Amino acid sequence: MLPIRDDRAHRTIPYVTWALLGLNLLLFLWDRQGRVFGPNLIFSDLAMRPSEVVGAIKGPDRFAIVTIFTSMFLHGSLLHLFGNGVFLMVFGPSVEAAMGSWRFALYYLGWGIFAAMTHTFVDPHSIVPTIGASGAIGGVLGAYFLLFPSSKIEIVIPILAFLSFEVAAYIVLGLWFAYQIFIPQEGVANWAHAGGFLAGMITVLLMGGRAVILLGREQEFEDDDDA
Repeated sequence: MLPIRDDRAHRTIPYVTWALLGLNLLLFLWDRQGRVFGPNLIFSDLAMRPSEVVGAIKGPDRFAIVTIFTSMFLHGSLLHLFGNGVFLMVFGPSVEAAMGSWRFALYYLGWGIFAAMTHTFVDPHSIVPTIGASGAIGGVLGAYFLLFPSSKIEIVIPILAFLSFEVAAYIVLGLWFAYQIFIPQEGVANWAHAGGFLAGMITVLLMGGRAVILLGREQEFEDDDDA
């Protein structure tokens, strides 16, 4: 199940969302010296390893703490980058329009850090490198879940000859969150995804909830029936 677009039209340009997409792509190519299908070469030491983060918190060498931040801008493969990019492109613009670009940028980084720490808390002894924007994007999804639950999301199912149809956002995102909890995948930081999602929801609640955030932001959307 792959989202294609939501039904929200924006009057503003999602500069931060596009900047994040561009930065992730740039670092992906830089990391592989332009070889799209090659291994990561330059930034491999900037991946996060939970056991090293725990050690850095307790010990004198603090470098591993930096990887909590750097790891969210690295990706393991073109498919990994593409999947994260699609979710950010579909859900990011609406959340950015609702929160404002600068706040969205700061919250995105915060969601990524919270996601990384959730993964570290659940599996503190892991030495497996953890990379990807999925945790931060999980925060975007969690915020969208509370801000625009009734929006329609067009999705496609590749195994059904790319059959497309529309589903309410709360169903799509609710299933995504449940998948992270109940169907964990080998080699995937599912708890980072779930942690990011919860961080996005908590952010919306701490900001006063959906009604407070969207109050006065009607001009950001061309057709905001849900505001």
